Amino acid sequence: MPEAKPAAKTAPKGKDEAKPAAEETAPKETPTEEAPPESPKEAPSEEQSPTAEEPTGVFLKKPDSVSVENGKDVVIVAKVNGKELPGKPTIKWFKGKWLELDIKSGARFTFKTSHDSANNVRARGTATQDSTGPVLEEFKRSGEAKSEDAGELDFSGLLKKREVVEQEKKKKKDDDDLGIPPEIWELLKGAKKSEYEKIAFQYGITDLRGMLKRLKKAKVEVKKSEAFTKKLDPAYQVDRGNKIKLVVEISDPDLPLKWYKNGQEIKPGSKYVFENVGKKRILTINKCTLADDAAYEVAVGDEKCFTELFVKEPPVLIVTPLEDQQVFVGDRVEMAVEVSEEGAQVIWMKDGVEMTKEDSYKARYRFKKDGKRHILIFSEVTLEDAGRFKVMTNGGQCEADLIVEVKQLEVLQDIADLTVKASDQAVFKCEVSDEKVTGKWFKNGVEVRPSKRITISHTGRIHKLVINDVRPEDEGDYTFVPDGYALSLSAKLNFLEIKVEYVPKQEPPKIHLDCSGKTSENSIVVVAGNKLRLDVAITGEPPPEATWLKGDEVFSAKEGRMRIEQRVECSSFVIESAERADEGRYTIKVANPAGEDVASIFVRVVDVPDPPEAVRVTSVGEDWAILVWEPPKYDGGQPVTGYLLERKKKGSQRWMKLNFEVFTETTYESTRMIEGVLYEMRVFAVNAIGVSQPSLNTKPFMPIAPTSEPRHLTVEDVTDTTTTLKWRPPDRIGAGGIDGYLVEYCLEDSEEWIPANTEPVERCGFTVKDLPTGARIIFRVVGVNIAGRSEPATLAQPVTIREIVEQPKIRLPRHLRQTFIRKVGEPINLVIPFQVRKKAGPPVNVTVKEVWGTNALVEWQPPKDDGNSFGVSSLFLAAAMLSFSIQDARISWKPPEYKEHDFRMAPKFLTPLLDRVVVAGYTAALNCAVRGHPKPKVVWMKNKMEIREDPKYLMTNYQGILTLNIRRPSPFDGGTYTCRAFNELGEALAECKLEVRGESSCPLQSDGSQTLWGVPGGGEEAARGVEGRAGAPDQPG
Repeated sequence: MPEAKPAAKTAPKGKDEAKPAAEETAPKETPTEEAPPESPKEAPSEEQSPTAEEPTGVFLKKPDSVSVENGKDVVIVAKVNGKELPGKPTIKWFKGKWLELDIKSGARFTFKTSHDSANNVRARGTATQDSTGPVLEEFKRSGEAKSEDAGELDFSGLLKKREVVEQEKKKKKDDDDLGIPPEIWELLKGAKKSEYEKIAFQYGITDLRGMLKRLKKAKVEVKKSEAFTKKLDPAYQVDRGNKIKLVVEISDPDLPLKWYKNGQEIKPGSKYVFENVGKKRILTINKCTLADDAAYEVAVGDEKCFTELFVKEPPVLIVTPLEDQQVFVGDRVEMAVEVSEEGAQVIWMKDGVEMTKEDSYKARYRFKKDGKRHILIFSEVTLEDAGRFKVMTNGGQCEADLIVEVKQLEVLQDIADLTVKASDQAVFKCEVSDEKVTGKWFKNGVEVRPSKRITISHTGRIHKLVINDVRPEDEGDYTFVPDGYALSLSAKLNFLEIKVEYVPKQEPPKIHLDCSGKTSENSIVVVAGNKLRLDVAITGEPPPEATWLKGDEVFSAKEGRMRIEQRVECSSFVIESAERADEGRYTIKVANPAGEDVASIFVRVVDVPDPPEAVRVTSVGEDWAILVWEPPKYDGGQPVTGYLLERKKKGSQRWMKLNFEVFTETTYESTRMIEGVLYEMRVFAVNAIGVSQPSLNTKPFMPIAPTSEPRHLTVEDVTDTTTTLKWRPPDRIGAGGIDGYLVEYCLEDSEEWIPANTEPVERCGFTVKDLPTGARIIFRVVGVNIAGRSEPATLAQPVTIREIVEQPKIRLPRHLRQTFIRKVGEPINLVIPFQVRKKAGPPVNVTVKEVWGTNALVEWQPPKDDGNSFGVSSLFLAAAMLSFSIQDARISWKPPEYKEHDFRMAPKFLTPLLDRVVVAGYTAALNCAVRGHPKPKVVWMKNKMEIREDPKYLMTNYQGILTLNIRRPSPFDGGTYTCRAFNELGEALAECKLEVRGESSCPLQSDGSQTLWGVPGGGEEAARGVEGRAGAPDQPG
């Protein structure tokens, strides 16, 4: 684009140089709906402007000074004499001395250039309201009127523009503040005289002389800034994408300093970098964007200094220009241009008129952006779309011509006249040169529409009109008119009428089935839920009438799920979504005057089977359960091929499949279950059609195994009628705990075991009473829990029921405590004394010889069995063993009455709960001991909420020792646990806090080993205990 170099020589210097105009840039952006701007106000004309000057040089009209209300739009116009320029000028607009407004085009500024008939150039600039604040305020700038688009003004140029008309007005304001804000006065008072012009230029003060007079009158001493030794420059400019540094120097490096952008404090980061170099404070802005175009402020205490940063948009260049195109009417046209920047704004113009999106709906064109490519698309171009198209950016422009021509249509084959007979087919055919051409058919001037008899087709260049079963009313003139062309092709259809005498024909009806007459083979199988359509072809003359029967009942419904559809030579029986009740025999009867025919069809509906019945668990073990069920009553019409089984934990919604191949039996053993967890199971039946609905869930069951046999069964004491046994608890108790022990015995020569106690005993000891004296009896003990009886622990030898006072002893003399040597055949006689003492027998012949007062004389004879004790040393008489009464009317003896002791007591915790810290994933146990009578009931709570049937928790009560086992705890299981014991006499509470930590939170000891929280003892034993439970998280569920 040529520049106006010659014109620059003739233009006067000074204020004309500071007012170059802006070239055409991007189109205006539509203002937002929230704050729609008012229509721009044009600047007053030369005749109306009070500051208008006589045009000089190439300017016919120069830009005028304008006052505008804050928030309104303003228009500034300049007019250039184009006759004195050798070529088209390049127009640019500036604000101040250096701020080029091209980079602001489209945001708030719009620039347009037009040419009149005299070849004069009229440049127009419009500033619109922005959401960030005011646009212009009488060409002045203050702290409150700043915006991110504000620039600097040419102070010297504005000073020269003052007119005589304003002199009187300014003289009146000499004693006023000249409209200058107070903070500017304060800045001027503290500035040097050499900086007055710079400050006036920075803040748009045009009356320099009045400002100097006001300052002279003020006579204020110059104050130096206490905080800043070097302030920010008035303005900075940077290209988009580059970085810039704002530097300020402060007097004291310890003073706090803050940076602000548009009044908002700036936080350091990758975008904004703060640097301290001595007393210098540097703000570095990396990769500047248009968003960084703003007012910046630095504050040290109460002192501030300001600056503005202008981000310049690089010019958008045209990389690939438009190309001329020559097309035909109706073609699709795409005019594309490629620019140097993505997302750039471009202006499309046609014959000098801007093309906008608002007009695109009327003109049938649209714009498309594809990266750096901008495309103008015409779907179907018309003659009106021809012209010269131009694309303009802020860095260049390009032009191209679009030529639209009318394509001539040639007729390759014309339509021929036709003469046809009744019921024949008439075909009109023509061929044109363009395959895309469409057209319409007319009969006697009326458009022909397609119907059952009439077909219109277009294949390539051939157009056809086909009339089937020609009738007399089809006779006439037929015309084909191509769309968009002044052309028509005509032909005539002549109807040839032939009179034929019709003789009605009679034919008996006939039903056409593949297996007609073979009733057993006329069957159809349909899956329940599918649609069944029985289409039966029938013939006969006259057309026969069809009747359907379902079983023995006539069916005639024409609508609904089951319906009859009648068509020519066909009768259909339709069943939507077949059901089991639809199974049966269907009969069709057809009849006409010539006869009748009958056929039957058996419809068989097959479905998935019903769910299995009576699903139940018959037995359980430590990790297994036996599931039994009955086959379904209805197999769906197909044999049941097997079953699918699922199980889940009670309370869970996730079912786990137990088999992927069908299981053919009705008894299944489920394994790999967790002992002590409640489970539910269900069964599906499978046949060739599919899988049934699930059966009812089994009752919740828990895999529990009996305990192992009690250990170390021994005899503690034997009397003539009792035997006291003691033992130790089983090695393995399991999740079911242990309810107690049963003691049984049998005679040595018998196989019948007699229970010694009907109710299980909790302690590991029991005395069997009422045993026959002298009998040899075998004893055994079994553990009992919810799963049943354990294996018995049996004494190895039978026990003789007789009291033993002293165990037998061998009294070996000294002379036998040596080695005896004898030859073979010599006799040996060794006498070994031994001693056995047992309880002596009762005395015999006990008699009372005499009674006097409170005395009695008793005589008896020694016992027959002295128990090998070499005589009875003494005989003790006690009131419980000997009772007698003294027959004396005056003296009588009564046994003392003893009050029975009350053993009842309220619950009391003997061992409280202790706070625990455990490792996540390893089983934790909380223990305490309680005493009370009657036996108290126990409730465990977590965070004051009762713990019910949760498989995660296992609660046991063994002889008052209460245990709560928490399986594989997680951090969510931490909290406050409470044990509540209560009976009819009161209640007691015990609380503790449980903290669950992750495995990585266990502290390391000095030797590198890890201390396990909550494991008593710690060290190697605790580590081995945890290793023994390491497999717990991988147990099957």
